Amino acid sequence: MFGAFIMSSFAKAVVFDVGRVLFHWNLRTLFAKLIDDPVELDWFLTEVVSEGWHFQHDRGVPLSEMLPARIAQFPDQALRIAAYAARFNETARPPVEGVHELVGRLHADAVPLFCLTNFGDELFAQFRAEHAIFDLFEDIIVSGEEKIAKPDQRIYELVEQRSGYSASQLFFTDDNAANIEAARKRDWDAHLFTDANSLESQLQRAGLLRS
Repeated sequence: MFGAFIMSSFAKAVVFDVGRVLFHWNLRTLFAKLIDDPVELDWFLTEVVSEGWHFQHDRGVPLSEMLPARIAQFPDQALRIAAYAARFNETARPPVEGVHELVGRLHADAVPLFCLTNFGDELFAQFRAEHAIFDLFEDIIVSGEEKIAKPDQRIYELVEQRSGYSASQLFFTDDNAANIEAARKRDWDAHLFTDANSLESQLQRAGLLRS
């Protein structure tokens, strides 16, 4: 049985999303420390440093363009906008419960591991430096580096090329339904992430994780 497990491990690779799969990610985690008034906080996260605005960096727009343009639009929020870049790592804490343990178990059994993340290249460089978990992955495909973000089909194709695995050999977990749908269109074995227990069961059914 163990031998069969090892064979199945090498037949497939596991691809993890980062934000809200490996680490809890929420801009509010940082800015709640800086803005006491809940109404003002909601306004700031909707109109100033919103997820939609942030997504520009995921698609490859450099911070050197994003920050001055936003500060020019909201000059009275300049210090808070600057904090977005300077203290970004505080938006992605703590690790999602139980998922790092699953990564460790997969790595111990020599299951090939990859990350596919919508993440700005500059922000990811400082974030990765804080977290040794990324050393367990063979490759990390970062949207900001490639200037292609999920759910664009081209970034899934890039993972196939860089990993050396065909679409059907890639087990993928992501918290975003649109990203999962796009992966399934390429015939990836894609699973919407909800929690570590569900992911563990999915990996076991795929023959990638022992009970």
